[in-house]
Amino acid sequence: MGGGLSALRGEETPDYSMEIQLKVELQVEDIIATAQAAGRAILQIYNSEASTWEVQMKSDASPLTRADREANAIICQALQNISPHIPIISEENKMTPHAVRQKFQYYWLVDPLDGTKEFLKRNGQFTVNIALMCGSAPVMGVVDVPCQGKTYWAVKGKGAWLRSAEGQRRIQAAEFAFDDKGLKVVASSSHLNKETEEFIALFQSPELVQVGSSLKLLMVAEGAAHIYPRLAPTCEWDIAAADIIVREAGGVVLQAGAQDAKGNPLQDWKDELVKEAAVVYNKEDVLNPYFVVFGKRKAPINTGSS
Repeated sequence: MGGGLSALRGEETPDYSMEIQLKVELQVEDIIATAQAAGRAILQIYNSEASTWEVQMKSDASPLTRADREANAIICQALQNISPHIPIISEENKMTPHAVRQKFQYYWLVDPLDGTKEFLKRNGQFTVNIALMCGSAPVMGVVDVPCQGKTYWAVKGKGAWLRSAEGQRRIQAAEFAFDDKGLKVVASSSHLNKETEEFIALFQSPELVQVGSSLKLLMVAEGAAHIYPRLAPTCEWDIAAADIIVREAGGVVLQAGAQDAKGNPLQDWKDELVKEAAVVYNKEDVLNPYFVVFGKRKAPINTGSS
């Protein structure tokens, strides 16, 4: 007996495709618990002898520790249990090819330990980042700060929140005008390059605050800083979870021009920033462009570009 598609030669081939829609209800409490569990595992290692941290260097010369690996395992296992049909993209997993992931409707975007260099310095400025993405934007974000006992979270359309030992409260970005004196500008101490200095020079007597990891975005989200310029390399998983927290707190995360892997500008940040384009995700190259995080602006920024 002959069969299969060969039997249909000379005939119109039927359409064998079908559309499937899956519906699931995700509880943000489950994601908060997952981030906090990873944070506890990181703290246990952080508080142990440094000789047990099993520090390695990745191909991009960034450090990887036992804390990164254990936190990643905890998060990935929990997310697979919570939502087995939603794929996971993590800094510490093998990258899914763009040809595959560009078809994802929803996916998890994870940085199990953002700020590994800060972990190694033992300054406490590191976070656990978990974001639920829809297409090119985050719709849920949870950021745990293990050394502070704080967890920030947001769901699209439902506000931004901070949970700590004192309880849970809604957070809001601070309102400001660009000609205000003494604006708090938060930046990375290791990335104060020429472009960043040019940006900071736009403001009158700004107060510069230097911290590590996604804490910089969180400071803008809760009103502890007004502006965070990042004119240096980061990847999508570094900021996605905190991005939705900033958005829900009333701030914005805007593109400021493409860069290469070494942080060299490929576009003029002054021209790109005024376009008011939000950072987007699930690009072929997961390297972020330059970007700037603003709290609640009274008006768009004037960079002096023509």
